[in-house]
Amino acid sequence: MAVAHLTLDPAFSVAPVDRRLFGSFVEHMGRCVYTGIFEPGHSTADDDGLRGDVLELVRELGVSTVRYPGGNFVSGYRWEDGVGPRGDRPRRLDLAWRALESNAFGLNEFMRWAGLAGVEPMMAVNLGTRGVEAAAELVEYCNLADGTAAADLRRKHGVARPHDVKLWCLGNEMDGPWQIGSLTALEYGQLAARAGHAMKRVDPSIELVACGSSNSGMPTFASWEATVLEQAYDQVDYISLHNYYDPEKYDEATFRASAVDLDGFIDDVVATADFVRAKLRRSKRIKLSLDEWNVWYQSRFTEPEDRDIEELPALIEDDYNDTDAMVVGNLLISMLRHADRLAVGCQAQLVNVIAPIRTEPGGRAWRQTIFHPFAHTARLARGTVLRPALTAPAMTTGRYGEVPAADAVATHDEQTGDLTIFVVNRGTEPLPLSLDLRAFPRHRLARHFTLTGETAVSPASELVLPPVSWHALCLTPEES
Repeated sequence: MAVAHLTLDPAFSVAPVDRRLFGSFVEHMGRCVYTGIFEPGHSTADDDGLRGDVLELVRELGVSTVRYPGGNFVSGYRWEDGVGPRGDRPRRLDLAWRALESNAFGLNEFMRWAGLAGVEPMMAVNLGTRGVEAAAELVEYCNLADGTAAADLRRKHGVARPHDVKLWCLGNEMDGPWQIGSLTALEYGQLAARAGHAMKRVDPSIELVACGSSNSGMPTFASWEATVLEQAYDQVDYISLHNYYDPEKYDEATFRASAVDLDGFIDDVVATADFVRAKLRRSKRIKLSLDEWNVWYQSRFTEPEDRDIEELPALIEDDYNDTDAMVVGNLLISMLRHADRLAVGCQAQLVNVIAPIRTEPGGRAWRQTIFHPFAHTARLARGTVLRPALTAPAMTTGRYGEVPAADAVATHDEQTGDLTIFVVNRGTEPLPLSLDLRAFPRHRLARHFTLTGETAVSPASELVLPPVSWHALCLTPEES
């Protein structure tokens, strides 16, 4: 039987683990907000209608950052519609998903929810149907204490302290023809630069994310990033990446190896950003924000124009299996492997819409299979990312050719000494794994987590990874 060999050494470090990598995404789409995180009258809801059962699961999931309010939704959104007395808020037709938006849940409700969930808000501004003025006023409403029209309006709405939002998205997927108000790369880059300039005049401490390509298959990929960054390099701090992986688009082996594609996508965006840095002769290096990613059965999706207008359409409520969960765990391995440049990650979405958490209106909330690798990785990945030396037998895929059947990354917490190895077997045969830990001679395997929970600890020499499986191996130093 073929064997995988993994060697770890603290000298092969990548970067500190950034907690923002374990973010999520709440969009006014389907049932993510309404009957998801917000359902007045639910047995667990508080006085503001926030579901307590969902909040408990969000905390257990370990989410660090949540992007809001979209997504495609933001490109037609008036943020003013979602503040002030609920009885005065207008009902609107959301053009992105052809849904009726009540605006019963808006900015201040989201901020209160974020505080209860213990997550950092990541706000998006509308650069589709709106622009510089509305974006700057939203920063003013959120971040200034008082003394200006927008800050005093927030205080009038019952929120005395500023929300102090530090992370902002300059629109969403502006290269996509499906986007309300889509633009060319030059048009968007110039608009992003103007909006970013105004927003940082309001609050110089904020960080800005420019829209990269909507996915790596876009016909303008890389040229889009280059043009946008040439226009807005001095204003922005991050360039975004979005990518979803469809189990039914290619052969199954290709899907199981989806992280190969994500590795290449990240590397290409880093190379493009660094090309622009060199061309402009700047010292600042742009970081990456993977603020939409997940497994999505996208080939089953019905386009908005093919559906009737509804108030709460149940959109893309995919049911996930163990293979999907292994792929999610492997995508997290890829993200950690690039922690030197990838600083933000938002799994899309948090509740009901291609989500780790599902709910029934008026009923229960539960975890999907993809919940578990995310929760374990968010909890266990601490300290510094280490790049293992890994050899493994090959598996054949239709799209990528031969790729290693195993993939892994590790983190080392220098304060506690704890070492965690995240590893997947994406092949269809059991795979023995040998660990070379000569650089960590005092460490022993203390806990072993898989998709099905914690398993009995075995000596490293006896580790066998079942087919299509994800694992977190927790090693601790022995007492002196």
